[in-house]
Amino acid sequence: MSTKLKSGYPFPILNVEMLNSGSAVLGGSQHRARWQAIFVYRGKHCPVCARYLKELDGFYGQFHEAGIDIIAVSADSKGQSEEYAEELGVSLSLAYGLSEAQMKQLGLYISEPRSPQETDHNFPEPALFVVNELGNLHVVDISNNPFVRPEISTLLNGLVWIRDPNNHYPIRGALDY
Repeated sequence: MSTKLKSGYPFPILNVEMLNSGSAVLGGSQHRARWQAIFVYRGKHCPVCARYLKELDGFYGQFHEAGIDIIAVSADSKGQSEEYAEELGVSLSLAYGLSEAQMKQLGLYISEPRSPQETDHNFPEPALFVVNELGNLHVVDISNNPFVRPEISTLLNGLVWIRDPNNHYPIRGALDY
């Protein structure tokens, strides 16, 4: 059973394997003062993901300047991820091997492949988690299909505004009922 992650609460610490750089921690930025934007994508089989990741790659430097580390993660195997990275030609940090248990822990929608030609494993639908320097979930966006994702320039501008200490912008949607 999936759980719903709550904004303002600690993001679960998950270890993932990275292409060309060992492992990484989702929910734990490499640098204390930085935030982490975790983009979950469907996998190599998804052309919509390819377009989105290429667009995201174009904003990589701006996210970095804003103090936000980017990581993109899927359930693909290492081999699938290596092929995909080569096809995409992006600088993004790609993680692979997200397990179904991890997908459920994040509250993701999970889909079965339509055929063996699409992919050979169940995969997550897109999601975005932005984790602040305290390790708390600051922004969450979870979709059940590949066509609904945040517009990247709007997202970046919003995160820059949120991170500006002069704006005193709180975590939204944090009320428990």
